Amino acid sequence: MRIKTFQDIYTWKKGYKLTLKIYEATKNFPKSEAFGLKSQLRRAAVSCISNIAEGFKRLGAKDSLHFYNYSQASLEEIKCQAMPARDLNYFDQPNWEAIEQLADEAGKTLHGWIKSQKYL
Repeated sequence: MRIKTFQDIYTWKKGYKLTLKIYEATKNFPKSEAFGLKSQLRRAAVSCISNIAEGFKRLGAKDSLHFYNYSQASLEEIKCQAMPARDLNYFDQPNWEAIEQLADEAGKTLHGWIKSQKYL
């Protein structure tokens, strides 16, 4: 299948699923976290998929890779920020496991995507 838009990129699809899961899992966070972990997790998730989209439209592999690397960093932020949310019992176990799994899958597919783009 030919990739015509960023939505065709498999790793973007994985990141989008992660973003939706994070929004769902954070909607019942305490009000005190509205500008803390809740906001940070959501922004990191949106940053992940946004940077894939922006990288896709950049001209030149080097410029694109810059944005894909930002996306990787956003995934690491999600993993880091989800840990205190888990330990503070803001996530229930099923949401934690789903976020952890989706973040790992998105990270692996993003790594593969980046590797494949370096030689264009």
